Amino acid sequence: MKLIVLSIVALLSTACVVEKAPFKESKILAGKEVKASTLNLGYTTYVEYCIQCHGASGKGDGPASKGLLPPPRDFTQGLYKFPWTAYGELPHDEDFARIIRHGLKGTAMLPWDISDERLDAVIQYIKTFAPAVWEGKDKVLGTKIELPADPFGEVYRHQAIEKGRKVYHVTAACTQCHRGYATKEEINGWAKEMGTTIELGSDIYQVKVQDGEYNYKVLPPDFTYHSLRSITDVPSIVQRLMYGVTGSGMPGWKDVVTDEELWALAYYVQDLRDTGADQAKRNALMDKVNKQ
Repeated sequence: MKLIVLSIVALLSTACVVEKAPFKESKILAGKEVKASTLNLGYTTYVEYCIQCHGASGKGDGPASKGLLPPPRDFTQGLYKFPWTAYGELPHDEDFARIIRHGLKGTAMLPWDISDERLDAVIQYIKTFAPAVWEGKDKVLGTKIELPADPFGEVYRHQAIEKGRKVYHVTAACTQCHRGYATKEEINGWAKEMGTTIELGSDIYQVKVQDGEYNYKVLPPDFTYHSLRSITDVPSIVQRLMYGVTGSGMPGWKDVVTDEELWALAYYVQDLRDTGADQAKRNALMDKVNKQ
């Protein structure tokens, strides 16, 4: 009954905002002219597919947004978590398309199968919610970083994972936000091996809630438990490590660690995900670190 009522409210809300052609003129969005006809098609597409969660004004406050965690994106902020562009810079259209086509795992953002024409149109329309960010010839799309070659491959996957464990716990100190997955003895041993020391806090085996820019707290994922929103394979993990997650506190790591360390870290994160998919293996890992 609750679902039926919510659906009726969503439909009524949609009906209240539909205009036949709200755009009369074209707009310049990040230096690209977008015709009014495209924006109008984007508007009707948004009303049909997106408004229930993201809301009529794009603030993420649609009638179906109640109780969703994470909440739907507030498009008026002009902040986008998962583009393949340098941290904080504007996404390209293919970044929007990738998210819309494939969705975001572990959230209410599902994959949407719409025509290429409507996909492009709704992408352009979404930009109009943040005019200060998008409108004008002076707005520039973000910098794309070339994916470095994989120095390991499947043949040396095991070596990559072992190196990645050290990068995760010592070199990059990922446990400052994420949880640890190795014993304190192992971590201190790796640090000594690298000629350094590392301070292990009492919260090393906890994820640490972060302040984000999206008006809600951000919980860094436990890689053995949580879904990774935009990840499909090891190369996509490398991409995300390079670019970071805009507005979440997760910085880009390109040029902070070496390309080899990025790939090693990605292989290790994937190994943690694989461990999480096998309950017996996850239990064994958790028992190992919890018995200290």
